[in-house]
Parts: sequence; C-alpha cells; structure tokens
Amino acid sequence: MKRKIVHIDESKCNGCGLCVDACHEGAIEIVDGKARLISDIYCDGLGDCLPACPTDAIKIIEREAEAYSDEAVEALKKQKEMKRNQGSGKLPCGCPGTMAKRISREKTPQVKTEEVAREDGARPSELTQWPVQLRLVNPRADYFQDAHLLVAADCTAFAYGNFHRDFIKGHTTVIGCPKLDDNEYYKEKLTEILSANEIKSITVVRMEVPCCSGIVNAVKTAMLNSKKIVPYREVVIGLDGSIK
Repeated sequence: MKRKIVHIDESKCNGCGLCVDACHEGAIEIVDGKARLISDIYCDGLGDCLPACPTDAIKIIEREAEAYSDEAVEALKKQKEMKRNQGSGKLPCGCPGTMAKRISREKTPQVKTEEVAREDGARPSELTQWPVQLRLVNPRADYFQDAHLLVAADCTAFAYGNFHRDFIKGHTTVIGCPKLDDNEYYKEKLTEILSANEIKSITVVRMEVPCCSGIVNAVKTAMLNSKKIVPYREVVIGLDGSIK
C-alpha cells in the first residue's frame, strides 16, 4: 500500500539519537552510528520525530510501505520492557553483581597530587559504591541520598587519564552509553533517582561525539520530570583525552 512514512537521510544524520527518544512507537534505532527506520510496520507516519532532529535529516514521504501495526508496536514495547527489567537487576538468577553496596575506603592525608600514587605506581580507586551501570543501580539505594551525582558516558573513563581523581572522587557514579542503550530508559531511571533522593549536584561527563549528547538530554529531562533542578555541571572530553 502507498502511505506516508518517515524517511531518514543518513548523509545528514549525526547519530545523536534524539529521534529515537521522540518516536513513541520505537520505529527508529541507531545502527552503525546512524538513525534508521527498523521496520515500516512500526512507523505511523505522524512524524513526532521530525522536530527532534537537529540536522533536518528526517522528513515524511509517501511511498509503498507495509501497513502500520498497533499489535507489532505493542509487541516491540513489551520486548523492550523485558530488556529493561533484565537491566534493572530484576534477574531470575539473582546475579550478585546487581547487589547495591557501599565501598569503604581509608582516608588518605591531604598531599600533593604527584604523591597520591601508591609505592607500586598505581593510583587508588575513588569508587565508593556498586554497581555503577545505570541499568543496574537501584534508584533507592542509600548511597544516592544527599549525593553529588556523577553521570558519565562510559567511554569517558577510558579517554581521560585521571578520571577517578578528577571526577569519581567525592561522587556517587553512574555510567551508560546513550548510543548503544535505550536512552528513554535512562530518562526514566534518572527521574526515579532524582525523585527518590535529595541530590546535591549533578556532573555530566560526555565525549565530544554527537551521539553522546543523549546522556545530557536524559539528565535534563529527568530534572524536568522530577521537578528537581539541582546544581549542574557538564564536562566534554575530547577524543584525545583532553577537556574541551
């Protein structure tokens, strides 16, 4: 049948993922760094994704396409919900890796940065809680109460050499990848964390690549949804490991 449907110009797409969040039916996903319509049956052709695109890569065209299916969309949503539940720690195996815990660290005297490394040359970890993956943390874990929250794109810790010293220290840390994971779920999880706790501040650390803006969008949306606007700082890490 011929009908209206989304068309994505991949040459204009920067892979930011904002259209993925805007599509209520789940018809768009980021594949190999570009937004793609995963199936005609998921697209209703109404174009909720159009205003979200910062590069004007999406438009509505009329072409031969499979009919839109409410049933298929509902099935897709249930499938994604199952993945979210698995990621949130609701695992049938009761994996111990999802259990919330604080990590106690001995306080070190105030010394110059160059003197902090141990005798073997290694720097001590500054992580104070587990887990850290945003999909696995419990929003009501006690380590979130009165916390200075660090929300980091997971690549940043590999790109920036002093990540523990400059960012994790003194913070409760959660990490995620807005390009590979469900950013809509990130928004919901962060909204839960903010709603259930008194967060003193939020620091977002992201890479300079466009797709990393999704984690910023998730945090800002969560503050709006929870009606809790807290002191906010955003740091961009370059591909060479520098702070932009």
